[in-house]
Amino acid sequence: MNNPESPGNPFYQRACFVTAAAKPDRMPPDRGREVAFAGRSNAGKSSAINTLCHRKQLARTSKTPGRTQQVVFFALDETRRLVDLPGYGYAKVSVAVKLQWQRLLMAYLEQRQSLTGLVVVMDIRHPLTAFDQQMLAWGQRMELEMLLLLTKSDKLKRGAAHTELDRVTKTVATAGGQVQVELFSARTRLGIEPVHRLLDRWLGV
Repeated sequence: MNNPESPGNPFYQRACFVTAAAKPDRMPPDRGREVAFAGRSNAGKSSAINTLCHRKQLARTSKTPGRTQQVVFFALDETRRLVDLPGYGYAKVSVAVKLQWQRLLMAYLEQRQSLTGLVVVMDIRHPLTAFDQQMLAWGQRMELEMLLLLTKSDKLKRGAAHTELDRVTKTVATAGGQVQVELFSARTRLGIEPVHRLLDRWLGV
């Protein structure tokens, strides 16, 4: 059973910032294993990373959509990393900048050989947007294991959150692929333990 008070696996508290890359050639050497976090701007992606690593300011958070503008790498040890990808969808930036982010995002997703799993972060109140569906379709084409993290689940009552969990699970099941869905809350720390177990497998912890 998930324990909201538990920090989960202490291995993830080792996470430390490595670099923020605005171009593919600025990324760390492509070896070992890494799990990437993708999501619509302001879906709670950086907050989820901070919560999973039991750190308050590891990944920069903001109420302004589009804060993550580069591919940000966090090392767990010499061979394992977590990666914070630029938020897709709405952001108060120019079309040119959005296209630049999109090219960077796709370059990472298509070329990175050390990528072993993809966490798609969705606000439970607005899941499976067109951008989310596009990301899921890409992951399925690449035969990549994925986790859909329904963040901000504390914003809904327990019954409503589980109803939405069931709905999203059934929707993605019809599309095929290796997709798991979990409720998550950075505020209450709901979901940490099951997410850590999945990350453990993807990263070979």
